Amino acid sequence: MANPRNIALNVLLKIENDSAYSNIALNNAIKENRLNSIDSSFVSALVYGVLERKITLDYVIRSYSKIPLRKIETKTKNILRLGILQILFMDKVPESAAVNESVNLAKKHKLQKSSGFINGILRSITRADIKYTLPDKSDKVRYFSVKYSVPQDIVKLWINSYGEYNTEEILKSLNGRPKICCRVNTLKTDKNFLTAELENQGVRTENIDFITDGLYLENTGSVERLKSYKDGLFHVQDASSQLCVKLLNPQKYDTVLDICSAPGGKAFTAAQYMNDRGKIFACDMFEHKLRLINSGAKRLGISSIVTFLRDGEKNEISLPLADKILCDVPCSGLGIMSRKPEIRYKDDLIGEQLPDIQYKILCNSARYLANGGVLVYSTCTLNPEENNNNAKRFLESHSEFYGIEIELPKEIKRAYSEEPYEITLMPHTAGTDGFYIAVFGKKV
Repeated sequence: MANPRNIALNVLLKIENDSAYSNIALNNAIKENRLNSIDSSFVSALVYGVLERKITLDYVIRSYSKIPLRKIETKTKNILRLGILQILFMDKVPESAAVNESVNLAKKHKLQKSSGFINGILRSITRADIKYTLPDKSDKVRYFSVKYSVPQDIVKLWINSYGEYNTEEILKSLNGRPKICCRVNTLKTDKNFLTAELENQGVRTENIDFITDGLYLENTGSVERLKSYKDGLFHVQDASSQLCVKLLNPQKYDTVLDICSAPGGKAFTAAQYMNDRGKIFACDMFEHKLRLINSGAKRLGISSIVTFLRDGEKNEISLPLADKILCDVPCSGLGIMSRKPEIRYKDDLIGEQLPDIQYKILCNSARYLANGGVLVYSTCTLNPEENNNNAKRFLESHSEFYGIEIELPKEIKRAYSEEPYEITLMPHTAGTDGFYIAVFGKKV
């Protein structure tokens, strides 16, 4: 019988040692071990719990261990993280079970010498009246970093860019699984029919107020196993990305360029806005990602998408002149850390090179916009260097372009002062992932 804690440990080791993506590694482990829904949920809670709270958990380890954290072997460290997570943050797990199962896990992995060390630290935590004390609030950066388990350089960036209130609200949103959003495939069905179909399959749905054909989904299990998904009645896409395409406003018979398209969600939504009439050139620099787009388009019954192998930064291959261009550039991903918590621990996440690469892709893409056309620049990150500064720089160096004022839905509030042509979406102001959108027009 599969041991959920052992599976969780192996997934964590794969993420840490092999730089595997958490969602892929976890889904593969659940499938390979044929876990039932209860064990799947427990393994997911353990994996994401450790990833979401790693800095906090390591802070607690340092408080109790005489051995420096850097000298603790990787497996031992992750078993400790799992044990402390269960003791401090998982109320339904008895403390005795958290301790005993962690010791058993160490023995299973032939860590006999570490088992006593693990047992000692975990039992010390269970006996303590005050389990741990956060750093003093006078150092807001360190306090927020430990409390919300986000590296200090990211905390500092957000405080300097968005202020303390917005920073703490963003940080609060990072723990716990975010809602799954989907886009109704209006080429095959409508929201009412899809809602009824999903509810028949045990999935709870909720309308997204500012997106006509968007739904929040709960109790999905593996989305890919749902009949309505296999039948192409919807695709998974956060509300922020759906809003991005709505602001692009693609119309029937438009020619649309989706510059960095994979996995293709925005291209699929654009095709639905266009009633699958017109042409969408979905570009990416990797063949396997283009295959992913083609597969998704086939499932959804979309014929207007043409995939194009192309590196947006190098601009070696010309593209057709377009009415609309979507330039959703590669980014640091700070806006989607609730979905991919391991992102926050990457080295050089806030680098100087990325904004220049993004700017180059934006400038290269703009060459293909027809006079009177619209270009949307977007990222799924929260960093003004990648967002606002790139947009400003673009307008200052391209006199033939201008910013188009965004008409925001009443449900979305601005987190801070920005130009009328741009919006930074945040979980607490929009109910979405962290996301940035700027809308440009080209003069006739």
